[in-house]
Amino acid sequence: MATSASPTLSRFLAPRISCAISSSAPSRCRYRRPFWQRCLSSQSNNETAPFDRSIKLKQRTRSANAAKSYYDHHHHHHTQHNSPHPPTIPYDYFHRERRGDFVWRAICDGAAVDDELELDSEDHHAGGGIVENNYGRGGVRKLVQLDSCREMLHRDVGYDCDGDNASNAVCETYKLVADEERYPWSFPDGTFDLVISSMTFHWVNDLPKLLMEIKRVLKPDGCLLFALPGGNTLPELRSSLVLSELERTGGVSTHLGPYIDVSNVGGLLTGTGFQLPTVDVDEISIGYPNMMVLMEHLNRMGEGNACKARRERVGLGTFLGAACVYRELYPDEEGEGVVASAQVIYGIAWKEHESQQKPLQRGSATKSMTEIAVTKTRGSED
Repeated sequence: MATSASPTLSRFLAPRISCAISSSAPSRCRYRRPFWQRCLSSQSNNETAPFDRSIKLKQRTRSANAAKSYYDHHHHHHTQHNSPHPPTIPYDYFHRERRGDFVWRAICDGAAVDDELELDSEDHHAGGGIVENNYGRGGVRKLVQLDSCREMLHRDVGYDCDGDNASNAVCETYKLVADEERYPWSFPDGTFDLVISSMTFHWVNDLPKLLMEIKRVLKPDGCLLFALPGGNTLPELRSSLVLSELERTGGVSTHLGPYIDVSNVGGLLTGTGFQLPTVDVDEISIGYPNMMVLMEHLNRMGEGNACKARRERVGLGTFLGAACVYRELYPDEEGEGVVASAQVIYGIAWKEHESQQKPLQRGSATKSMTEIAVTKTRGSED
């Protein structure tokens, strides 16, 4: 006896039935567009953008204000005791450590730099570190720091921080408050030799469009250097929240941002016109007393949840359940705390220039692989 499916079930099955029917035409289903083309096809607007930029701005403003309060509280103590080092923000450890790796990679590159643009890095010391250590290897003559958050941009002004001293003493430094997602930028074409960004690309709604804008403001043979969290960042926190929320409410909401996978970074760079891309990955593990402390540190860093698909309110029971799951599934080696994993992707790419090495034309080879024969290898002599 035939039965009719319910309207809800019909809506659920319809896309799958149409996909199964279309799969009978191989010419339509074999080709899958590259990742960067799929990103470009969905322009970031109010309906499709994954992140709420206004929420992220408020989070970073709170983080900067908390840091300034910490500075104000401890600066008097350091001044009284003539301490040569400024107070260190206790929640700024992750960004400062990544800044050190970032500066080291920039120094090893050793490119001559006159004009540098630093996009809204969390502590705005990456540019200063490159200025201080790269002077004499080309030297940075002009540094522009661009940030959408005024408080974060001017967070360390007046507190004798190493990055500000280095950049102000060696080169001209300008601070510009502007939204990096408002195109085109106020810079003309071919303005900068180097564009850097440390741990900020993961909150951009339209990353391919941002990369194309960066390519526009770069000079020929200009360099892009960046660091961002990869797809394998905080998997322990993500899975614990999913398991707890599924058990408590019967559904799942977004708690962590959709990070880009490392396998897509190279294609994203080449698809937006950059040349000679190089990608490096660093896996980091950090111990915390419990999940609540981890979430507090993320909020103080300005790395809270800014996804549009997030729930407006999450119950306390969900967080307590997630903390218990986290403690049971991901304990540290001593069994006294928990472990949080982070994947940091470092990338470097160049704007096209005639002096860059290029592959030979197809069919221009003079030797065939079948003509190459190995007759003797090292260590084969008796």
